[in-house]
Formats: sequence, C-alpha cells, structure tokens
Amino acid sequence: MSVTIVRGIVGSPFMRAVLMTLIEKNAPYRLEPIAPGQHKSPEYLAKHPFGRVPVIEHDGFVLYETQAILRYLDRIYPTPALTPTDPRAAARMDQAMNINDWYLFRIIGIPVVFNRVVAPRIGAPVNEAAVAAALPEAQACFAGIEAFLSDRPYMAGDAVSLADLLMAPHADMLAECAEGQAMLAGGRLATWLERMRARPSMAATTWDRLAAAA
Repeated sequence: MSVTIVRGIVGSPFMRAVLMTLIEKNAPYRLEPIAPGQHKSPEYLAKHPFGRVPVIEHDGFVLYETQAILRYLDRIYPTPALTPTDPRAAARMDQAMNINDWYLFRIIGIPVVFNRVVAPRIGAPVNEAAVAAALPEAQACFAGIEAFLSDRPYMAGDAVSLADLLMAPHADMLAECAEGQAMLAGGRLATWLERMRARPSMAATTWDRLAAAA
C-alpha cells in the first residue's frame, strides 16, 4: 500500500483533519512538517500556488485543498466509508464541510481561535479588538452548526463522516479558550466533541503529540 506524504504546519486544524482521515482509514502516511512561513517559500508554492496547508503526495500525485484531499482519500481507501450513501445525508455532509470552511473558520477560527489559542503558543501579538468584534457573529455561526446535531449524533447522520473529521479539529481548538468554552457549555456540540475526542484519530493528532513527533 502506497504511503501518503502529508506536508503542513503542526497545529493546523486542516492538516489535522487529513491525518485523522488517514488514521480512520488505517492508511499508511508520513508527516513532513514545515515551519511557519515555509508555506510561502518557492519550493512549497510550487506544490500549492496559494501558499496554504496542507498538501499531500500519493504515488506522485500532488493535491491541495483539504476538502479535495479528504474526498480523494475516501475514494482510494473505500473502507470504512466516510461519505453517506444516502443522497440527502451526503448533501448534509457537504453542507457542513462548506460551513466549516466559509463560516466557522472565517468567523470564529481566524479572529477568535487564532488570537486566543494560536497566537500565545507561537508568541504572536493578540488582537483583543478582533476577538470582541467577532463574538456576536460567532454566536450566530455556532448556533447554525449546533442545528446539525438536533436529531443526529454526527454531522451527517448516525455515523462519522468527512464533515466530522473536518470540523472536529476546529471545535477542539475553540474549546481551548474561554469564549469557546462558553459557547460549547451544555450544548449538543460539546457532547459531539467529546464523542469525537474519544476516537483514536483525534487522540493521536493533538498539537502537542504532533509537535513532539516532529
């Protein structure tokens, strides 16, 4: 079985989603971490012209964009299947994945999680004004995501899907800060997150564990 090479920055929730998917598939992989800033180097830009993470390489095939990577892995490693067979459940999965990238990451991840979780770890300045300004919209975004769990244990139904693997790393980072804990407190997302944290794929890919391995 071919080894998938994963290149990205330790701490990236998007890279973590890729690693979690590979672990869920029991697929061989090799992590090649890059330093912050290296994703803007000419060598990296040759693989990802937009300078983001992660990038994978599988049998000489180079692929970027996390959603594309997750769907590719689900196709080349068909078991366990991580895309629902029911068209409506699959549509819910796709919807949740897009909400993660377009709303959760933009509205909560960039202004709140970066300033509260990432910046202190890498020694960057904290923008308190950005956090305060983001919170009202963040609350609305959070409520929209909670609705996905109103009648199901996972984002797309009764089983884990790519949507859960994409969103869980973001939610896990959010839970590290006071604002995130307040939003999670007593809600369905908190229960879902604990369910996801119990999975070996999440336990094996925490920031600290990946940093130690790197």
